Amino acid sequence: MRYSSGYERAKRGSMNQDSVKNLLLSIEEPETEFTVTFTGKESSVVNGLYKPLTHEILIHNKNFQTDGQLVYTAIHEYAHHLHGERRAFLPGARAHTSEFWAIFHALLEKAEAKNLYKSVYDSEPDFVDLTARIKAILPENGSIMLAFGKLVVEAEALCKKHYVRFEDYLDRAIGVPRTSATVAMKAFHLNVPAEIGWDAMKVVAQTAQPAARSMALEAFRAGKSQDTVKAMIRQAKPEDSDTLSQLDREKTRLEKTIKTMQQRLASIEQQLAALEGKRS
Repeated sequence: MRYSSGYERAKRGSMNQDSVKNLLLSIEEPETEFTVTFTGKESSVVNGLYKPLTHEILIHNKNFQTDGQLVYTAIHEYAHHLHGERRAFLPGARAHTSEFWAIFHALLEKAEAKNLYKSVYDSEPDFVDLTARIKAILPENGSIMLAFGKLVVEAEALCKKHYVRFEDYLDRAIGVPRTSATVAMKAFHLNVPAEIGWDAMKVVAQTAQPAARSMALEAFRAGKSQDTVKAMIRQAKPEDSDTLSQLDREKTRLEKTIKTMQQRLASIEQQLAALEGKRS
């Protein structure tokens, strides 16, 4: 089913289970079949549910004042279905991972582009005004952290001059976590633009590959979410490089485990020898 003006139609309350499923299919085709069920109930706990074992989307349709709100929930639950296609279902596993949010945000963008959903953040004047005021102060935070990064770089040089540990200076003199200081230093060295705000700047600064770093910066400037940008960075990594890194980490872990077990074995052998000596 096609929607020439999906959001306007949604406001008239004309949606049912079939139309919701068709709307989801028009956003993105899945690899596996799924069902959409209106429970006919109102819930104070959740607006919808996804059952991974049966591929069933449940929507408490009495929870919504408009079909626009219902569509938002349907897309959220559909994101769980698409996420489940990419990852084997594990009972008890966390459902709302960064990968899930990236999928969900991508679906919302596609729905908006096809006029099947309209974001309340862009349509409600109160949201538009508040968002503008919040975004106006984000560069200030970024600028402060760049200035902090510059000072920490100076502190590192001073610690080398006086033969004291830089980590100790961070811990005891200024009381700043080492990870925060390190990222601020990277952001300063890379001259990451303060305009995107500090949290986005951290993601950019911690991206090793220059091409991926540039991609992340442009994605943030385009208004992409952090989870979406992180997913883009992961996809940009060469698969061989990622596999090599994982193998290196596993090798290091196994070497440490073997060393610990060898030390424990030597200790037990010494104790056994001592006990046998006493018996004889």
